[in-house]
Amino acid sequence: MDDQQNDAAAGAQQDSSAPDDGAASPSFRLGYVPGATPGKWARTWADRRPDLPLELVPVPADDAADLLRGGAVDAALLRLPTERDGLHVIALYEEVAVVVVGRDHLLAALEEGEHVPLDDLADEVVLQPADDALDWPGGLVPGRRPVEQPTTTGLAVELVAAGIGVLVVPQSLARLHHRKDLTYRLLDGAPSAPVALAWPVDRSTDDVDDFVGIVRGRTANSSRGRREAEEPAPKARPDKRQGGAAGGARAGGGARAAARGRGGKPAGRRPGTSRRKPR
Repeated sequence: MDDQQNDAAAGAQQDSSAPDDGAASPSFRLGYVPGATPGKWARTWADRRPDLPLELVPVPADDAADLLRGGAVDAALLRLPTERDGLHVIALYEEVAVVVVGRDHLLAALEEGEHVPLDDLADEVVLQPADDALDWPGGLVPGRRPVEQPTTTGLAVELVAAGIGVLVVPQSLARLHHRKDLTYRLLDGAPSAPVALAWPVDRSTDDVDDFVGIVRGRTANSSRGRREAEEPAPKARPDKRQGGAAGGARAGGGARAAARGRGGKPAGRRPGTSRRKPR
């Protein structure tokens, strides 16, 4: 099972959207769109924040921003572009596009590492589902149009398997919808698919800050973490039992000792020289 399937399974197991008679346990709810892979960050969260469970919530790509604004989730991994009004958005990475074809398609004869030029799709029926994750410049999708476009990526995958056409999607979605009778090849010239972390401007909590630190790669002991800011290191205090002169003497002695430790000698006159000036 790959990362996308693991994350989807984790989200399905942890989703507590169903009504509960008792009071809901506190958790940090992270939404993620199809194809996004929050697994590595969820594992880091579990290590650093055992006091607060991370709940993975699968969300439709088209509804992710609205669910954030409505408070259904605390933060979300979503695709760009998106309506940013009322949201903080941090771009994380960009996915490459691939073309999904049947195993008996001509393009399937290419090696897995080979790239397909976008112009090679000019004579193909290219399916564009209503939830297309790619932002085509000017809305211009290559190839010929089908009689009717599918409503979802999942339905488009079924049509490809039936030999109706081909499908261009981010690589993670091709993996998510993997089938034995389908394969995919990297596509040159297609738009990339940016993935971002977003959260509501008016709900920038300490928990959100912690998760932002995780996705940005900060360590648990990072000086930028909020816990370090809340608990500053104690200031050094002078030893009241010793006078200032004695302290200065110790400091000077320490510098000389350090110099000797490095094989050097204290600064002074060179050997064989006299303090007296020659007459």
